[in-house]
Amino acid sequence: MDQLPQEGFALLLLVFILGIKHGLDADHLATIDGMTRYNAPTNPNLARFCGVLFSLGHGAVVVVVASVACWAAKTWSAPDWMESFGVFTSVFFLSLLGCVNLLSIIRTPANQVVQPVGLKGKFLGSLQQASRPSLIALVGALFALSFDTMSQAALFALSAQQEGELWRAPLLGGVFMFGMLVTDGLNGLWISKILRRADKMAAIASRIMGLTVAILSLAVAGLGLAKYCSPTISRWVQGMEMQTGLAVIASICIALAAGMLLTHRGSGKIA
Repeated sequence: MDQLPQEGFALLLLVFILGIKHGLDADHLATIDGMTRYNAPTNPNLARFCGVLFSLGHGAVVVVVASVACWAAKTWSAPDWMESFGVFTSVFFLSLLGCVNLLSIIRTPANQVVQPVGLKGKFLGSLQQASRPSLIALVGALFALSFDTMSQAALFALSAQQEGELWRAPLLGGVFMFGMLVTDGLNGLWISKILRRADKMAAIASRIMGLTVAILSLAVAGLGLAKYCSPTISRWVQGMEMQTGLAVIASICIALAAGMLLTHRGSGKIA
């Protein structure tokens, strides 16, 4: 399992970046997209905040699990095989999500908005049609019951346990949740804006965002596999989590800014 820096500011900044990256998970984006679309016709005010509510539910589980794991780490340690299992699980699902979202872009007619595709949401059934804040937060909490999220919480617990400061675990979980809140909250707002401006420019904007997320999913999966298979690459990447995270965030910000600009211009033409 990767290690976190122990310096205060560097630690908090890296965890915040990890939260932003986690919020860019295609499953998150697809589910928030679906709930936003479902609520937009009848409750547009709630639709705007689907991403925020989803993040709060998801992040609350991370905080609780990190706190419990920190306490449990005194008497239990993860088996060696768990790291390999986690790597291959993440690589598989990131690759699958990247491919299905690329396929979605190809299959969607040019004049229609591309909808992101997720995997976990398919198992939630009617919960994706949540029309109350508490239920939307519950969907986010259920999404946290995955290996990737649990491994992040365990990493925060390990960092706190190593320093002998148990209060660090919930703090890091809260910072992680705040990072997710920024990403998923903006996504919900952007989707609600696109739904109000469903024109050609909005369709182009959705393709830019979808393509960026798909390529980043495949890139992160490839990097993770390369690190696992090559000690040389692993040493080269060691300590570059901050730079990698910032590169991912910059890519998404550029795509989001381009998408919003196109959407805004399209709405101007309609007016």
